[in-house]
Amino acid sequence: MQIWTTGVASPRGIMRVAPQLEDAGWDGLVVVDSQNLSGDPYVSLAMAATVTKRIGLGTGVTNSVTRAAAVTAASIESVQRVSGGRAVLGIGRGDSALAHLGRAPARVAQFETYIKHLQAYLSGRPVPFGEIDYPDDVAPPIAELGLAGEPEASHISWITGERKVPVEVAASGPRVIAVGARHADRLMFTLGADPERIAWGIAQARAARKTAGLDPDSITFGAYVNCAPHPDITIARDMARGGVTTFARFSVMQGAAAAGPVSQETDSVMQTMRDSYDMRAHTRADSDQANVLTSAFIDQFAIVGDPDDCVRRLRDLAALGLDKIIISGGRRGANQEDAATVQTLLEKEVLPNIPR
Repeated sequence: MQIWTTGVASPRGIMRVAPQLEDAGWDGLVVVDSQNLSGDPYVSLAMAATVTKRIGLGTGVTNSVTRAAAVTAASIESVQRVSGGRAVLGIGRGDSALAHLGRAPARVAQFETYIKHLQAYLSGRPVPFGEIDYPDDVAPPIAELGLAGEPEASHISWITGERKVPVEVAASGPRVIAVGARHADRLMFTLGADPERIAWGIAQARAARKTAGLDPDSITFGAYVNCAPHPDITIARDMARGGVTTFARFSVMQGAAAAGPVSQETDSVMQTMRDSYDMRAHTRADSDQANVLTSAFIDQFAIVGDPDDCVRRLRDLAALGLDKIIISGGRRGANQEDAATVQTLLEKEVLPNIPR
């Protein structure tokens, strides 16, 4: 199983961080795409590629709204070329990137069309102009120019599909799981670390592929997991708290009850956390939303505690059929000395004990 980690899209900072993560044994690094909060992810990943040799590099995650699909495809393919084939395109419906533009996550239908277009571009195939939805009052059809010749479709001529960039869809609800199951190369669950919920997600995906006439065995699965090893369970919980708010919110962000197997008590905590969520304190461990999380909720949703217990729970997830886990920190607003201890334990006592 691959074990990746998350980072900030800082074009200069990543040149220091990426080699350290590679030397520490991580399989890959993803950076956020949130233009109002951090730098450009593709510039950052390209810079990281120049100072590393092995580590995978990806977005964790981009979205289907802030860039045209052709632009996203060209950007990640550029990282693919610079890195010698180590790029991965992680994508979701959008969260902080859209919130800071005054928008909610993309609608599912738009998201599915976007993924289809991405896969076409990255495979070297054209996308019909009629499928690209630009309002006429923004940019009218090219036919209005009366050119002597014009492209017949949208095709990125320099992308051939050789060593195609994998597309990974981050998903928590049944509809987005189904979209990912139909179109992604890997489905990355954002359901927490509860094996029952991960197993539910896998079953949902396999059923969606079967309904679409696709082989249920021809897609791979992974998950974003909050993990904080520390011998003091209270400190471990506090180190995971900020990241847990971010990922737990995805299951209830539209206001409905959480999908999948979840107890009434767990759903109640999720709903309270959602109602308390302040995007201005996104990912922070000292936020109002983080303070509503109970110890029991964190213990179930995240992997916290003694390093040996963390290893056992990560292995349990691998046994469900996951071949990739992205460990998310989200330790803003937490004690940084404790955060450094967690990072050391991850790299010295957890990573070496996960079969890969």
